[in-house]
Order: sequence, then C-alpha cells, then structure tokens
Amino acid sequence: MNKKAPAGNPSRPNPLPGCPMAAAFAAIGGKWKLTLLYWLAHGETHFAGLRRRGAPITPKVLAEQLRELEADGLVERVVTGPVPAPVIYRLTPYGASVLPVVEGVRVWGEAHLRRTEGETALDPAMGCAGSIA
Repeated sequence: MNKKAPAGNPSRPNPLPGCPMAAAFAAIGGKWKLTLLYWLAHGETHFAGLRRRGAPITPKVLAEQLRELEADGLVERVVTGPVPAPVIYRLTPYGASVLPVVEGVRVWGEAHLRRTEGETALDPAMGCAGSIA
C-alpha cells in the first residue's frame, strides 16, 4: 500500500470489467454512500452538517466516503475560502442522475423495515423517512 497516494483512491478498478452492476456498486456501494447521496439530494451542506446528521458515521469514514463519491463525479466539494473555511458538499448533475435509484432503495428499505420490525421501525432522527423531491 502506498501511503503517499492521495486519499479516496480515485482509480478504483471495476472488479468485473464490463459488468454494469459491478460498476454501479463500485460507485455507490458502501455502508454510507446511498445515505449521503440522499441527504445531499435535499440540499448542499457543510462537512459538519453531515457529521451531525450521521452521528454513527465516524469523521474518518465520512471523509473517505465523500472522497470516493467526489472521485466518481457524483459529489462536488466546494471550498468556500482559505483554511479553516467550511467546505460545502453538493450533488453534481451526474450525481443527481442516480437519485431515482436512491429513492427506489429508500422506498424498498422502508417497506422492509415495516415487514421485519413493524410500524415503529422508522427513525426520524436519521432523516431518511421523506421522499426525494
């Protein structure tokens, strides 16, 4: 492993070249990527805002997931000024093209929670209960 390589590994190889499913999962697979895309679909936000929303996500993992989404062209990182100015994250137009998939997964997950855990399973604190407009 090259420790001097840039973070985020922008050249992640597709594990199954030529397979669209593998390409999709390489871009949006991961424990938090769909959730981050969902949150960013509701508006741009600072890193700290994403940290507050995703309490169980460690800052290290959040930064890694955002870097990977940025490397794949789904999320844009906007520096608002000199350090330590806040950085804003927002969806790119290409990132917006994956929102129907994100919404489909959210709807399926909602039904799955109801099926497996009952009506009280939806947690409004995570902010994933509303549809993407």
